[in-house]
Amino acid sequence: MDILSKLQAPEGANKKSKRVGRGPGSGNGKTAGRGQKGQKARSKGNINKKHFQGGQTPIQRRLPKRGFRNPLATPVVAVNIGDLESVFDSGATVDLAALHGARLVQGKLTDFQKARSHVKVLGDGELTKKLTVSAHRFSKSAVEKIQAAGGSVVELPRVPQAEKKAEAAKA
Repeated sequence: MDILSKLQAPEGANKKSKRVGRGPGSGNGKTAGRGQKGQKARSKGNINKKHFQGGQTPIQRRLPKRGFRNPLATPVVAVNIGDLESVFDSGATVDLAALHGARLVQGKLTDFQKARSHVKVLGDGELTKKLTVSAHRFSKSAVEKIQAAGGSVVELPRVPQAEKKAEAAKA
C-alpha cells in the first residue's frame, strides 16, 4: 500500500507549460516570444488558416463568377413524339396522368397538374397514331406531326392555380 502513494511519473513525462509575459527575468517577458511588431505580434494576429493568402485578395474573390441560375424558373420536362408512338394506342387521350402512369414524366403528378412543373412535347420521332395530347407546351414540329396523324393538341394553362386565384382576388 505504501508503494502506490510513492509512485511518480518518469522524468520528462510532465512538461510544464511556458509562462510568457511574466517580466524580463523569465526570459519571455516584454514581447512574450512574439517578436517585434507585425501582424503575428498582435492579439488577433492568428493567420494559420488554410485559406489565408497573406492579406491579398483571396482566389475565390479574384476569379470571376459565371452564369446565373434562376431559383424561380419553372422546371420543364420534355417528352418526344416517338415516345408517345411506342407507349400509347391509337385514339388514346394522352394527359398528364397518362404520361405519369407510363413513366414518361418523372416527379410529383400534383406539381404538373398545378403547373408548378411543365410538360413540353417535342417533335423528335414519327407519329402514325391518332392521339389527343394535353400538355403545357408544344414545339411547332410536334403540333404539325400530331395534327398530320389526325390527332389534336390541347394546351394546358401555364400559370399555377394559386397565382390565378391571387390575380382573381385582386381584380
